[in-house]
Amino acid sequence: MSQSLLQVLDLEKYFPVRGGLFSRVQSYVRAVDGVSFELKRGRTLGLVGESGCGKSTLGRAVLRLIEPTGGDVRLNGESIMGLSHDALKAKRREMQIIYQDPYASLSPRRLVGETIQEPLDVHRIGTREERRAKVEALLDVVGLRKQVLSRYPHEFSGGQRQRIGIARALALDPSFIVADEPVSALDVSVQSQVLNVIAHLQRERGISFLFISHDLAVIQHVSDDVGVMYLGQLVEFASSSDLYGNPKHPYTHALMSAIPVPDVHHKSKRIVLPGDVPSPMNPPSGCPFHPRCPKAMSQCKDVVPPRKNAGTEEKPHFVRCHL
Repeated sequence: MSQSLLQVLDLEKYFPVRGGLFSRVQSYVRAVDGVSFELKRGRTLGLVGESGCGKSTLGRAVLRLIEPTGGDVRLNGESIMGLSHDALKAKRREMQIIYQDPYASLSPRRLVGETIQEPLDVHRIGTREERRAKVEALLDVVGLRKQVLSRYPHEFSGGQRQRIGIARALALDPSFIVADEPVSALDVSVQSQVLNVIAHLQRERGISFLFISHDLAVIQHVSDDVGVMYLGQLVEFASSSDLYGNPKHPYTHALMSAIPVPDVHHKSKRIVLPGDVPSPMNPPSGCPFHPRCPKAMSQCKDVVPPRKNAGTEEKPHFVRCHL
């Protein structure tokens, strides 16, 4: 059985809302509100939910690109929360990120070779010749030729830029990568190419991925395990086969009903949720989903649902729902 690479325990990220005299803190936006999960070595955890549910904030908080408000993150059994600046810099060799927008994540003023080599320069890895050879090898891994080293990002398509971003993330040979909606800005035909590159990397290098997306079809394709987020909380967590085959939470049911099926004879009933997502600055009492839930009961309005295992000990299926 594979060991845990990443453990996230009750992670919180609250953003202060200031106003009035002296810009005092008046309230908080609860972007991530007590999230816990585990990611095993060589596996991909898909994180799905509506826009604004806290997926990207969670990914950045796990890497400490933004400082969490509370909770703990352990990588290879070591907590990264109390690390000093220098210790965290060294730890970053093990964890990297692939950004969503390939047009904004690459500096337009730097050559491709300089961009990919920058992590090696920062961590002073190898000689100049060894770094150059490593960069050329990384380009080969992501399916680009070494002639692109002396060109600028604006000379490439979106798919090629995302491959460059992936090469940069691989420069330090990380064991864990956060992929923050890495294909959402790309054409459908290009999405499959980038997803195949990521799948190949996982097979060949054993990298663990936290794959963030709002596209449930993409999540199903790439993920071993899936977590469903709503209003900063993880409302359901299970293996991909269990979650797509037998979803438990009403919110997951609604998301599943929106997946398009390429079959003219397939008739499915779309579950349309009423209202809008509540503000994370003033979340509802009890279950945060109850104002929109078609199966809400009286206790849902007052009692916060505990995290229950609706599966087995060997194949856990966690869900936060009174049903």
